[in-house]
Amino acid sequence: MSTSPAKLQSRCDLLRSLHRRGAPLLLPNVWDVATARAVVAAGFPVVATTSEAVASTLGYEDEERGPADEMLAAAARIARSVEVPVTVDAEAGYGMDPADLVSALRSAGAAGCNLEDTDHAAGGLRDPGRHAEWLRAVRAAASADGYGLVINARVDVFFAPYLAGAGPGTQEELVAEALRRAKAYLEAGVDCVYPICLWETDALRHFIPDVGGPVNVVRMREGAPVPELAALGVARVSWGPFLHWDVMARFRDRLGSLEE
Repeated sequence: MSTSPAKLQSRCDLLRSLHRRGAPLLLPNVWDVATARAVVAAGFPVVATTSEAVASTLGYEDEERGPADEMLAAAARIARSVEVPVTVDAEAGYGMDPADLVSALRSAGAAGCNLEDTDHAAGGLRDPGRHAEWLRAVRAAASADGYGLVINARVDVFFAPYLAGAGPGTQEELVAEALRRAKAYLEAGVDCVYPICLWETDALRHFIPDVGGPVNVVRMREGAPVPELAALGVARVSWGPFLHWDVMARFRDRLGSLEE
């Protein structure tokens, strides 16, 4: 059964209201109905998907290698299974035009979405001006449909350097470019910005007060704990693929001890 327009709008409004600087919304990311229901049972008010884990459970790698229809169908199953807002990791939009993407997210029952500025085909970051215009078109398409979609714009400036093994003390020099992108995306109408893999405290202290909008931070193992992130002014904390990786590591360990 699909979510009624009134109920979906109510969930969008609730999700947006929970983005409070200094009292962050905590989002332990899920990948299927079972994990979504576990998150709700634990008392969390919102469910968030992680594309990496969803793609893995469907038999694909991340980076938009999971077909859009399968990824969005998985999101729809999750949204139908819980009575709380669901925000969907929609990666870079699956190559869909804004109106089609908005229609697909609405059909899936998504109260919100992540949209990243990586160009997977080109292997780099999208031009921030063009990406801001694309985000503006997503917001316009949602507004024209009376759909209060909560857009979390992922800023991937820190992502590739982190994956490449950049050491401590290297993020401050990237903050200016991250701010340039984030401010453009906020001006285009997004609700929150998500500088994924930004974890160094000095860089966070520079980014958060200057950006001018709610900030989502992923809870990195080497980063500050949640109370410190709250004190820095973070509005939203997510766990990305880390819970899925932990679960799979424990599963593999358990498999190794079955004959004991």
